[in-house]
Amino acid sequence: MGCTEPEWLGWLPAAVGTNAWQLLGSSAKVEIGSGCLDLRWAVQPPRVIALMRMPVLRVDFAFDGLDAEQRYAFMKRFDLYMQRGGG
Repeated sequence: MGCTEPEWLGWLPAAVGTNAWQLLGSSAKVEIGSGCLDLRWAVQPPRVIALMRMPVLRVDFAFDGLDAEQRYAFMKRFDLYMQRGGG
């Protein structure tokens, strides 16, 4: 993700929608129906291109108990809320 940890934490509640979730340090657990999503993140060195510096946050997604359709539905909404900029 091209964001800082505070930005990520500010966007996360809207991105998970009405799903119950719990923040656990640098991770979160999101309940999605009868399954769940475990999110883990870590701040990485910024990406540097010429004079531009972009923050980098590595985020790992681990779904459990959800089929492909349920994962797709969740990620479609999640990605829309996390998308920034043009394109």
